[in-house]
Amino acid sequence: MTYVAPLPREAITDPEMRDLIAQSEVLGVPDDLFPRILARAPEQAKPFMRALLMSHAEGNVDHRLKEIIRIQLARFAGDKYFAALRSRKARELGLDEKRIDAGCSDYEDSDLFTEAEKCALRYADQMYLDPNKVDAAFYAELKKHFTEPQIMELGAFIAFHYGMQMFMRSLGAVAPSSPT
Repeated sequence: MTYVAPLPREAITDPEMRDLIAQSEVLGVPDDLFPRILARAPEQAKPFMRALLMSHAEGNVDHRLKEIIRIQLARFAGDKYFAALRSRKARELGLDEKRIDAGCSDYEDSDLFTEAEKCALRYADQMYLDPNKVDAAFYAELKKHFTEPQIMELGAFIAFHYGMQMFMRSLGAVAPSSPT
């Protein structure tokens, strides 16, 4: 289990929190474990969950690409919990494990990704591995493929999800069953 126990579902009475948990279950990321842990502090949990769901499932950047980035970051962070989760929406849009694995390894040489997607994946791994490489020249490259609002969406998504994954890893979360 986790170092901080999740609340039982029946102990969560706040209607908005219950709705946010239901929304996350429909998406598949997160499952109900993460929000039930956060629900111990509902006033912090609700805006956090709203932001998590909005950053992942909405916006102007392809959800499948964000899902690959989310998993890539979880693997970098050593977070087996979030690395094992899969977005139902991304699967319905055609994302499969072959593309996820390619995006989390040698995507630069893969023919599965466009130059724009490779640039976004590079943005995620450089923000994590070597943020000094994310400089003016790097942003100029991003601007060849993405609008500035899309770049801000990607950057905020990367920062938000990486931090969330480090938090979950620190809680000792057990990974759900492996993806299929």
